[in-house]
Amino acid sequence: MKKNKETQKQQEDLLKTLGDFTSKQNWDDFFTIRGTDDSFEWYAEWTQLSSPLLTHLSNYQSQSAQILVPGCGNSKLSEYLYDAGFRYITNVDFSKVVISDMLRRNVRDRPGMRWRVMDMTQLQFADETFDVVLDKGGLDALMEPELGSDLGNRYLSEVKRVLKDGGKFICLTLAEAHVLGLLFPKFRYGWSMSLQAIPQKPSKKPSLTTFMLIAKKESSLGLQQVTSSIHSSTGLYGDQARGLFEALEAENNLRTAHLNGSDIMYSLEDLRLGAKGDLSELRPGRRVQLTLGEPGCSQFLYKAVLLDAQQQPDPFLYHCGVFLVPKTRAHEWIFSSEEGQWTIIESSKAARLIMVLLDSSHSSASTEDIQKDLSPLVKQLEPGKNDSGALIPFMAAGDGIKKRNIVHQVDSALTGPVIVDDVIYENVDDDISRLFPSKELIFRRLTFERSMGLVQSEALLTGEGCKKTVNEKEQKKSRSSSKSKKRGNQKGNSSNVSPINENSAPEIDHDYLASSYHTGIVSGLMLISSFLETVSSSGGMVKAVVIGLGAGLLPMFLHRSLQCLSIEVVELDAVILDLARDYFGYRESDHMKVHITDGIQFIRDVAASNGPADVVNSSDRSCSLSNASANVSKAEGNCIDKIGLLIVDVDSSDSSSGMTCPAADFVAESFLLTVRESLSDTGLFVVNLVSRSASTKDLVLARMKMVFGKLFSLQLEEDVNEVIFALKTEDCINEDGFHKASQQLGKLLKLKHPELIQNITDVAKKIKHLN
Repeated sequence: MKKNKETQKQQEDLLKTLGDFTSKQNWDDFFTIRGTDDSFEWYAEWTQLSSPLLTHLSNYQSQSAQILVPGCGNSKLSEYLYDAGFRYITNVDFSKVVISDMLRRNVRDRPGMRWRVMDMTQLQFADETFDVVLDKGGLDALMEPELGSDLGNRYLSEVKRVLKDGGKFICLTLAEAHVLGLLFPKFRYGWSMSLQAIPQKPSKKPSLTTFMLIAKKESSLGLQQVTSSIHSSTGLYGDQARGLFEALEAENNLRTAHLNGSDIMYSLEDLRLGAKGDLSELRPGRRVQLTLGEPGCSQFLYKAVLLDAQQQPDPFLYHCGVFLVPKTRAHEWIFSSEEGQWTIIESSKAARLIMVLLDSSHSSASTEDIQKDLSPLVKQLEPGKNDSGALIPFMAAGDGIKKRNIVHQVDSALTGPVIVDDVIYENVDDDISRLFPSKELIFRRLTFERSMGLVQSEALLTGEGCKKTVNEKEQKKSRSSSKSKKRGNQKGNSSNVSPINENSAPEIDHDYLASSYHTGIVSGLMLISSFLETVSSSGGMVKAVVIGLGAGLLPMFLHRSLQCLSIEVVELDAVILDLARDYFGYRESDHMKVHITDGIQFIRDVAASNGPADVVNSSDRSCSLSNASANVSKAEGNCIDKIGLLIVDVDSSDSSSGMTCPAADFVAESFLLTVRESLSDTGLFVVNLVSRSASTKDLVLARMKMVFGKLFSLQLEEDVNEVIFALKTEDCINEDGFHKASQQLGKLLKLKHPELIQNITDVAKKIKHLN
C-alpha cells in the first residue's frame, strides 16, 4: 500500500513538470524524476513503427545515411534504428539531463551514436547535412495552441535548411489541425508529401492514433498533391481524424487552385521557392497576392499585392516601390480590384510596386514602425541587383477623409469600443453629388472597433446644424480626444470630445442609404414586391423583423419608405439603442418597436408561436410585439406570428468563424431551420454576409440551399459584402421577371428623390439566382 502511494506521488510530481512542453527546466525536472533507464515513448511503440518507418528509409544506404533525431528525449527510437543497421544517427535535445543519461546508456553498446545538447529551433549544423530528419512528437510539443506557431515555424525552417536534396522529413504526430496548418504550407513548393496512420497495438482502451507525415525534398520547385492512405469513409480514428481530413482536403484544394493559376494568396516563402517564377526578374503584367511577415520574425502580418508594371516608353523613376493603403480605404475599388491596382502602379512610376493593405492590427503602429517592420520583408521582393544602393521608397494613400470630428465615444460591455464621428470625404460618389450639388457633404458614422474598425453604419447629415459639426477647430479637438483616450479610461461624453449641441444638431437624411449593402438589402425586396403590393393595396401590413439595430438607419428607411411594414427590431446591446436614438435620429412608433434581447431566441419564440396568417389588418396595429423580453405570444384576431421579411445584419465578435458578419450562430443549420419555421409561405429571409474566405461562403450557401426553396445573391462590386436572399417556396419569381418586379418595388417606395428609387431598382437587376 505504501509503495502504491509512493508511485502515485511520483506520477503526480512527474505530471506537474510538464505544464509547458517548451520549457527546458520542465524537461530537466521530468527526466531527473523519471530516472536514467526508464525510457518513455510518447507516441507509437517500435513494434508498430518499425515496418512503415524502415520502408521509408529503404532507399538510403544504412551504413552511410545521416539521420538527425531532434528532441530525442529518452525514447528508444534511435537505439532501435541503430540496431537495425543505421549507424550515423545524431540525437539532439535541449535538456542536459537527458542527453547525459542517454550518452551513458549507449556509449558502450552503440559507440557510433552521437548526442548533442542543442535547441532544435536553432540547429548548429551546416546546410544540407542530413539525409533524414526523424521527429517523434517534437513538433507537436512546440505547437502548444496558446503559444502560437513561432517556435514550430523556426524549427521547420531549420529542418528544411539541414536536409539534403532528396532528403526526407519524417514527422510522427497526432496531426492536430493547428499543427497541419503549419506543416502543409511550409512544405508546399519543392516537396512531395504523404500521410499515413501508424497501426495501433491491440487494446481494450481507445487511444490516440499516431500519424506519419513524410516530406521529401525534390530537385524541382513543382507543386504536388498531398497523398494519403487514410480514408474518411472507413470511420476509423474517430473525432481525432476529423480535423485531419478537413485540413488535408483544404490543402489539396488550395494546391489545385495554385496549379490552376487561381488568384490566391501566396506566402513570401512560396514566392522565394519559385511559386510564381523568378522574382529577381521583372515580368511585365505579373500580379501576385501574398502575405508578408511571420510570427516571431516580424512585428506584424500584412496582406499585399506585387505588381510588375507593363513596359512604358519613358524610364521608370523607381525600380521597386512600396505603396501603403490605410484600413479605411482598403475596401475601395481602386485598391481592392485588379483593374484599380493597375492604375495605381501606372501613376507610381515604379517598375515593381508592392501594395500593402493595412488593417486594424496595424492601427496602434506609426508609419515609421510599419516601414521599419516592412523594409526587410520587401527587400526580399526587390527585382534584380540594386547596384546604386538606392532605398526602396515608401508611398502612401491618404485615408480619404478631408475633415473629421469625433462626436462621441463609449465602451460597451457587449460590443466593445464604439465611436460616432462626423467626416467630410475628399471625394464622394457622383450620384450623391448631383443630388446635393452645392454642399460640402458631411457623413455621420458608427464604428465598431472590435471588427477591424468596421464602419457599421453611415448616414448623410442635413440641415443648417451640419455646417457646424466639422471644422478645423473641432478636427484638432477630436485628435486631442483620441490621444487622451488611449492614455486614460475616459468614456462617454467627456470634456475632450465635442458634444452635440441641441440648438445646432444636424438632422439625419433617412431617405438616403449611404451604405451600399443597405441599398442591396432593400433592392432584394423586389423578390416579394408582388406580395407587398397586394398587401399595401388592401390596407394590410406585413410583419418584418430586423436583427441588428446598428445606427437604426435601415429600419428607419424601411419604416419611412414602405408603410405596409410592421417592423420589429431586435438588438442585444442597449448601448447601441441609445446611440441610435441620440446620434442617428432613430425613433420608434406604432409600427416600429425595438426589443433588447437575443435575436436567435426571439426567432425561436416566433417559430414556436405558429401564427396562421401573413397579413395584419390595418385596424389591428396594437398587435405588434413590443415587450423587451421578446416573449412572443399567440396572436389574437388578425395579428400574425409568422414573419414576412426577416433581415439579419449583425457583426461577429469572433473572427475564428471566418466571417465578419453575421455571427456564426445565425447561419448554423439549426437556426436556419428555425427561420424557415418562423417565415410565412411568402416570406423572405435576408442575410448580410461578409467573409473573405471562399470556403466559408460556400459552406454558408450550402447550408442555406438545404433549408430554403430558392436562393438569390447580390455581390456588391466595391465591398466584400454579399447579400443572400432566401425564399421559403420554390414557386417564386425567376430572373425573367426581375425587371417588372424591380419596377413594382420602385412604385411602392415613398422617397423624396426619384433618383434614389432609381438607384435601388438598378441594383435589384444585379441580383442573381443561385442554382
